[in-house]
Amino acid sequence: MDKICEELYKIGIVPVIAIDDAKDAEPLAEALIKGGLPAAEVTFRTEAAEEAIRIISQKFPEMIVGAGTVLNAEQADRAKAAGAKFIVSPGFNRSNVEYIQSIGVPVVPGTATPGEVEQAIELGLDCVKFFPAEQNGGIAKIKAMAAPYTKMHFMPTGGVNKNNLNDYLGFNKVFCCGGSWMVKKDLISAGKFDEIEAMTRDAVNAMLGFTMKHVGINQTDASSAEAVADKFDSLFGFAKKVGNSSVFAGNVVEVMKAQGRGTCGHIAIGTNNVDRAVYHLGKQGVKFDETSFAYDADNHLKVAYLADDFGGFAVHLVKN
Repeated sequence: MDKICEELYKIGIVPVIAIDDAKDAEPLAEALIKGGLPAAEVTFRTEAAEEAIRIISQKFPEMIVGAGTVLNAEQADRAKAAGAKFIVSPGFNRSNVEYIQSIGVPVVPGTATPGEVEQAIELGLDCVKFFPAEQNGGIAKIKAMAAPYTKMHFMPTGGVNKNNLNDYLGFNKVFCCGGSWMVKKDLISAGKFDEIEAMTRDAVNAMLGFTMKHVGINQTDASSAEAVADKFDSLFGFAKKVGNSSVFAGNVVEVMKAQGRGTCGHIAIGTNNVDRAVYHLGKQGVKFDETSFAYDADNHLKVAYLADDFGGFAVHLVKN
C-alpha cells in the first residue's frame, strides 16, 4: 500500500468532515487528535473546505488530512495547494484519477463494481474507496469483490458506524473505514468539541476492542505448573491442557513450566488488531519491546509485549 494508506490502516478510522465555517477547523482537529484519530477527510461539499484543510495542515502537521468529494482537476489543484496529503473521490472518474496522480497526490477513488476496481488496478492503485458502503451491499459485497483482486484494499464509507465498524475492519482487505458519526455537522456548528472528542475516543475503543484473554503464572518446572493447573481444574472446572512450554487451565489461566516474562508472570490483553493497538497506545506514550514482536503470514503483528511490567506482570497484546 501507499505510505499514506499504511498510516490510515494503523489509525483505522478516517473521520469524514463537512465544515461550513473554517473557524471550526482548528478546534475540530484538536478534538480528533485528543480523541485518538489524527486523520480527517474534509469534503469539498462546502465553501470552507479548502481553507479548513489549509488551517489543519498548518496547525497540525502530524495530522493526515485529506480532501474528499474531489470531482475535477480544479478542486484537486486547490486541495493540493491547501496541504491535502491525500485525495478521495466518491466515484471512479478515470481522467480525474489520472490527473490527481499526475500532480503527485495519493488518490483513493470511489468504487462500487468489479469493473471500477479493474480500472483502478490498471492505473496502478491498490487502495480504493467503497462507496456508499451499506447501500451497496456492505461487507458481504466487499468480500465478494475482493476475492479475485487479491492485492486490492478497500476503504468503506457510507453508513459505517460504531455498531458495524468491526464487521468491516475485521476483513483483512479493508485498510480503514470512513465515518462521520463522531463529527456530525450539528455538533461542529454548535461548537461541541468536547463531545466530539469523547465520541472519537469511544470510536477508537470500540475499534480496538480490548479484552482480558488470560493470566500467565510463572513456575519453576513442569510438575509445579501441572500442580497449579490441577488446582484450577479441580476447584473451578478449568480443564487442564498441557503444552510444550506451559499448561493451560481452561482458557483463562496459563501456568508456565519455567520462569517467563515478568517477575510473577504475564497478562494477555486481546485486541481486534494488534497493529492498530500498538499504534494507538504508542500515541499515548506506551513503549513496546520490539524484540517480542511476532507476525502472521500477512506480516501483521500477532503478539507484542509492552516494555514495562504492571505490578510484577509482563503485559502483551494478542489478537481477539
